[in-house]
Amino acid sequence: MSEEKKADSLLARQMATTLYADKKLFTGEARLAHADGMANIVRGIRDDEELIAACYLFAVHDCLANPDEWLKANFGSGVAELVNELHRLIELNGKTRLMPAEDEEKGADKLMLKAQDALLRKMVLAMCRDLRVVILRLSSRLQTLRYYAMKKEDPEGAKAYGADTLALYAPLANRLGIWQIKWELEDLSLRFTKPDIYNEIARQLDESREARLAFMRDAVDKIKAMLKDKGIEAEVSGRPKHIYSIYKKMERKHLRFDQLYDVRALRIIVQTVEQCYEVLSIVQENFPGVSSEYDDYISNPKPNGYRSLHTVILDSRNRPIEIQIRTREMHEYNELGMAAHWRYKEAGNSEKSTQSAEDQKVAWLSKLLAWSSDVKPEGPQGVQEEHVYVLTPQGRVVEMSAGATPIDFAYHLHSELGHRCRGAKVNGNMVPLNYKLKTGETVEIVAAKSGGPSRDWLNPELGFVVTNRARSKVRQWFNQKAVEEMVNAGRDLIEKDLARLGKTAFKLEELAKRLGYETVEDLYVGAAKEEFGFKSIEKALKPQEEEKKELYTSKSKAEHAKSRVLVVGVDSLLTQLARCCHPAPPDKIVGFVTRGRGVTIHRADCPNIRHLDEKGQERLIEVSWGNAEGAVFPVEVLVVGQNAPGLLKDMSEIFMKEKISIIGMSSQVVKGDMHWRFNVEITQAESLKRSIKAIQDLPGVYNARRT
Repeated sequence: MSEEKKADSLLARQMATTLYADKKLFTGEARLAHADGMANIVRGIRDDEELIAACYLFAVHDCLANPDEWLKANFGSGVAELVNELHRLIELNGKTRLMPAEDEEKGADKLMLKAQDALLRKMVLAMCRDLRVVILRLSSRLQTLRYYAMKKEDPEGAKAYGADTLALYAPLANRLGIWQIKWELEDLSLRFTKPDIYNEIARQLDESREARLAFMRDAVDKIKAMLKDKGIEAEVSGRPKHIYSIYKKMERKHLRFDQLYDVRALRIIVQTVEQCYEVLSIVQENFPGVSSEYDDYISNPKPNGYRSLHTVILDSRNRPIEIQIRTREMHEYNELGMAAHWRYKEAGNSEKSTQSAEDQKVAWLSKLLAWSSDVKPEGPQGVQEEHVYVLTPQGRVVEMSAGATPIDFAYHLHSELGHRCRGAKVNGNMVPLNYKLKTGETVEIVAAKSGGPSRDWLNPELGFVVTNRARSKVRQWFNQKAVEEMVNAGRDLIEKDLARLGKTAFKLEELAKRLGYETVEDLYVGAAKEEFGFKSIEKALKPQEEEKKELYTSKSKAEHAKSRVLVVGVDSLLTQLARCCHPAPPDKIVGFVTRGRGVTIHRADCPNIRHLDEKGQERLIEVSWGNAEGAVFPVEVLVVGQNAPGLLKDMSEIFMKEKISIIGMSSQVVKGDMHWRFNVEITQAESLKRSIKAIQDLPGVYNARRT
């Protein structure tokens, strides 16, 4: 195995000088000057030969046919990977839309753009296997803004660059805790996006500069002397106030420039945390303070790891001055990029599992920045990504679960697009529909004008659909399709039956209501499921007078049945059949004397009779069946089975064969099984027993019994 080539920043600059010659970027800046600017910015953050070499080689992809091979041969795989990933980020910037500054004033658009900016920042972090490449991208953007700032005339495109920087790159620098770059990115971006505000704040700072500097010198000398008397070694200096932070505070708190407390600011750096609080006590004892302006970010660090004590004091002329107190270690973290710990646990790898992949990457970068140049912590390549971030052809960022496919992407955009998805292009090339999308790819869906999904998409072994949303949408489509097919089949059946009866003009809404369905569509589905047949429709269409006549006859028979019960020792006593057990001859029966309603007849094995207490038992009397010839008895039959096509029809035919009338029927699904309840009228129990036995023998029936 050949020895790995070592990065050499001097060699990189020499080769870049030859490659770039007098070529310029589209901003107008010379490529070599841009590379020098990047390298100077990176040196202020980290002395890393690979990073600095990558700065000079940032544009080799535009100059060479095989840049990857050339980079590896001359500078090693480390530099090659950095430059290749930087090139991908530059390409990504070209694919995504630069945020127009005027859009900031539109409320709805602003929310949408902020969401896109957040996704884009996540996408940048997810794309980088080596997060040092983010430092390269930030330094490149800062150098471009510096170049624009040096031009005397108002540079074309600077406003869009500033808006894009505030939306993406400054928050990225903040996320990684690289404050040196963050502050300058923000100030320069404000200069181009809101020049009037920037110039007004800069003017007010300039007007008070001399008085402020004199005030600061006196304050520094006075505090140094106080701390020296207490034996505390400290570095005391004026803290530069950034224009963008002043603008944001004025905007957030609705303050004028002269109302700000921290335009005058001092920073005190000591050796230990204990000295921080000791210095705070000394300052507060010697100067009046503003009690509402105190923050302890040492005990309660900011989410990004920032630590410091903040307080505001007043001088002899009641002028406010902000004091920041911190240790040297805190200062380095806060200023040089080490503040990006973000929930990172020092306890070991076992606790890293609770972090997101993004947080683990940021934590890795913070360690990389903190460690010496010749030793690198173990990289984040083993981190399992939770999401992928892909682009629409218009440059919109879409966040998907890791392993998502083009079909998942299509359903994420729109359900109808998912249904009609027939192919996909990734970065302009056709890919299979079960292709696993990767962060940074541009996805374009090829859709048919009509049609629906394939059942193969629901097969997990084929890997077409990964996300729950897409899987649910596919299932919904097939369920809806099945309902539509049943509606069409049921419509045909009902239309044929109505034609046979010569009732084609009958209102379907009325028919649905008579058969117990809420809508005509439910009626069609019921017909397709064979929940009723021709006889039911015929009966439902009979004139109202005939219905009343049949109802009267049925009631008369039932009342007649009640009179066929003999109460031992008593004549002409009012009796009624119990609804809980539906007794019928030749069931063994018993009478229960009610209060005011005569005697209720129960089956001897009725649960309600078996569970009577002592007082209830005393109200039982002996009864027997009289001459029940011609009488009918209402009985309920429960059938449990599969929801198989034609089963309901078969059961109905068995009852018809035994000349048992069905006067009511209901059904429901219980734990996946169908439960049918038939209310029938019988003249003798033997015919019911034969019917139940025949139903039990039907395929798909689990059980049938009287209730």
